[in-house]
Amino acid sequence: MDLQWLLVFLQGMTKPFLATAIVAVAVVLSYFQKLGLEGEMIYAISRAFLQLSVIGFVLQFIFNQQNLAWILLAYLFMVTVAGYTAGQRAKHVPRGKLVAGASILAGTSVTMVMLVVLKVFPLTPRYIIPVAGMMVGNSMAVTGVAMKRLRDDIRTQFSLVETALALGATPRQATHQQVKRALVLALSPVVDNAKTVGLISLPGAMTGLIMGGASPIEAIQLQIVVMNFLIGASTISSIMSTYLCWPSFFTAAYQLETTVFAAA
Repeated sequence: MDLQWLLVFLQGMTKPFLATAIVAVAVVLSYFQKLGLEGEMIYAISRAFLQLSVIGFVLQFIFNQQNLAWILLAYLFMVTVAGYTAGQRAKHVPRGKLVAGASILAGTSVTMVMLVVLKVFPLTPRYIIPVAGMMVGNSMAVTGVAMKRLRDDIRTQFSLVETALALGATPRQATHQQVKRALVLALSPVVDNAKTVGLISLPGAMTGLIMGGASPIEAIQLQIVVMNFLIGASTISSIMSTYLCWPSFFTAAYQLETTVFAAA
């Protein structure tokens, strides 16, 4: 059996292993400050090593296949994990994981199709999978926040929403302000990041290109594309999540579902 690939991999891991010295400093500081985070830090970095190593080999395999089916499979896996994670954040929303997954799928797939149709990126694993990963990760964060905040706001203003319903408002009309606040809160970090990109810090995609040898001009061109599709995918996903989750907050008679808002 040819183990040359393993030797190359281990040689390439030299710098990542050396970089763990920084984590060791954090662990020591946590110990002396009695934060109790030493074990969690070691577990987190060990898990990151393992996950990234495995995903590296998986991506290498997919890139070599040049098969659309593998792209779709990898994309759906990312959406599934993201939907589960976002649903965990909004755990009091009925069918939260399903709602989050469907919302992330809608937002990222629409954005991805537009990028391919406009020929911004070619339909190849080397481009589509990293782009999909960035979109899914960002959409996961905003969707989880939007769903949780919407449910919490309606719970806090339960009487106000009930009064609006009693006066003849539809569920959507009665919760319009709560939906608006939830979306603004969820999308504000994405918008703020776009406002300050390049001024406070260099984003990951841009940094990776520059460190990989690309010119700064090429790097900023790609980063502009990245910021565009992150805002688009996040906006579609978060809005979709409110449309999908708010009906479960009401009964068939357009009354608030008290069981949903019972838990704190």
